[in-house]
Amino acid sequence: MTVSPCRSKFFVEHKDLYHFLLSVQENCLTNDCQQIVSVSLDIDWVDPLVVLEKFSQANEINFYFENKGKGEAIAAIDAIAKLQIDGQDRFIQAEHFIKSCLKNIINFGNTNQPFAGTHFFCYFSFFHQKVQINYPFPSATIFLPRWQIAVKNQRCVLVNNIIISTRVNIKKIVQKLHTQLQIIESLQDYSPKLDFPAQFSKKPVTNSVHFKNSVVSALEKIQSNHLSKIVLADVLDVKSSNYFNLFKSLDNLRQIHPNCYIFSTSNGKGQNFIGASPERLISIHSQQLITDALAGSAPRGQTPAEDAANANRLLNSAKERHEHSLVIDFITQRLTQLGLLPQVSAPRLRQLSNIQHLWTPISAIVPANVHPLKIISQLHPTPAVAGAARDIACAEIRRYENFERGLYAAPLGWIDAEGNCEFIVGIRSALIDGDRARLYAGAGIVAGSDPDKEFAEVQLKLQALLKALV
Repeated sequence: MTVSPCRSKFFVEHKDLYHFLLSVQENCLTNDCQQIVSVSLDIDWVDPLVVLEKFSQANEINFYFENKGKGEAIAAIDAIAKLQIDGQDRFIQAEHFIKSCLKNIINFGNTNQPFAGTHFFCYFSFFHQKVQINYPFPSATIFLPRWQIAVKNQRCVLVNNIIISTRVNIKKIVQKLHTQLQIIESLQDYSPKLDFPAQFSKKPVTNSVHFKNSVVSALEKIQSNHLSKIVLADVLDVKSSNYFNLFKSLDNLRQIHPNCYIFSTSNGKGQNFIGASPERLISIHSQQLITDALAGSAPRGQTPAEDAANANRLLNSAKERHEHSLVIDFITQRLTQLGLLPQVSAPRLRQLSNIQHLWTPISAIVPANVHPLKIISQLHPTPAVAGAARDIACAEIRRYENFERGLYAAPLGWIDAEGNCEFIVGIRSALIDGDRARLYAGAGIVAGSDPDKEFAEVQLKLQALLKALV
């Protein structure tokens, strides 16, 4: 086969990679095995969302995660290893899957920079078992991507995870990497073609009377001390005259909600779950854990004076502070049960474009023997998205809500080989399926909640999400 001068130059510049892969293959021949090589390369800056738009296929799973405030974004495309399961032990199985894969992975390149090296991407559903069989995502998905591109503070890194066996052609693998690099570099000035404006129709799945009656019923249970809090969600179905443009929707979300985590997942069957979440479940970097207690809400004001008045009422509301304290107490108890020593910061406001929340960061040091998924299994679902007592609240949610929560209000994120991770809670989210979308939002019900106000809060959240999708 003729090798172009450009490819020849690539082989010269990356002959160490070529020889490294050859040595891995020789080892595979000797031991009759296969190996995963995780190749990390510094590249010129390119928008990971543009790369996702260019490379993602409907029949491949993928993942997108962006936090504009932290100057970081990451796209994971296709899978070379994945686990998709249902059942109560999903977090344990996911942990075992990651540990098993790591035993068979060798890194090539500089793995000391952010987002280099091996990363696993995970998304879990709210409940470990689905009631509606046709819901398109399993209750747990964990995968190692074929391609991963990320930016952090204007630095860009490409990771290519490659399966090396006795039969693969190493030269073709290196050529494939070179071709992908060329395409990615050509995307620096690429602007995806956007669709013509579409026409939309909206259809509530549960009417306002049903939702408010559910709040009244929940308040009766709270008054009789069966519960102290329950989070009730509502959904809105939207039909478009065109297929939803995933790139456009995610780009809108990151422009409208720069202080949120923008996310998207794909199931490899054409459906995507996307959103803009203000709520971090856990973040671990160098064994330092941070989690958010985020509960208690108020709308933003139309003027600075009205905004300040709304914030002041939120900070001084006994009802909202009680709802917030339930989340703090739950998180600190669960972390303590794992042997961690949580440190609780002073409460503050988390102000977003259309809503503001009471927010308390909680930190802890994570021992090396505590895997991030053990912590997630203990924390999910927090009272911020389920209620208290948790098991009773979850049973009542199943009774009140006539739809499948699926990935709504559930953990989504990544874990690297060192145990660093970032997981958010999939709220303010939508399930996209071609020309149809189902939007999700919820509200926390505690003693003192008003059914009309809770319904209005949910509609406020749904309309903010709808604005980004259209």
